[in-house]
Amino acid sequence: MPEVIAGLEIPETAAVAEATKLIQETTSALIYHHSRRVFFFSLMHAHKLGVTPDPELLYLAAMFHDTGLLTPFSDVEQRFEVDGADHARKFLLDRGFSTRAVETVWTAIALHTTPGIPDRMAPEIATTYLGVLTDVLGFGLDGLERDQLDEIVAVHPRENFKNEFLRAYVDGLKNRPDTTNGTVNADVLEHFIPGFQRTTTVEAMLGAPWPS
Repeated sequence: MPEVIAGLEIPETAAVAEATKLIQETTSALIYHHSRRVFFFSLMHAHKLGVTPDPELLYLAAMFHDTGLLTPFSDVEQRFEVDGADHARKFLLDRGFSTRAVETVWTAIALHTTPGIPDRMAPEIATTYLGVLTDVLGFGLDGLERDQLDEIVAVHPRENFKNEFLRAYVDGLKNRPDTTNGTVNADVLEHFIPGFQRTTTVEAMLGAPWPS
């Protein structure tokens, strides 16, 4: 029988089972519980918006969305979101998913910290972004069913989530700080890393190799 929490069903597929096991074994309890909450919150937003994302793709996007914060990182220095998206792409390709499915999950993960764009895209991409916003920033909590939220958090507890997640965030970015320029991730490093200073867009433009 499928697993159901707060009336929300987890897809009963081989890829979902394998992804769940992989994330449990290769990440931390913090990331695992956060990722599962993101899936459920994403579903709640989908129901509220009247959209129907593919539940399997939504689950895979949610489970892989923060894997780029953890080792092993990719062989190239890039944004952690792209690392996570690349991990998910390989996982899906190895299991024979269609090109469209792979690119949908990749985009949902790659854009999950980018304001103003993913929520205008396909349902899987939009609701992954909204689910992340809800768990990290409390976005839309007042408009979601309280009993469902309480049941989800009871199964996947937040505990000291704010501080522990910020610590994981910094640990995943501190060795590649330049990848945060132009993103919300730079805010985190500016707050926690003494002496870190992002390159602003103005500085980049004025420092461009043009005479004027």
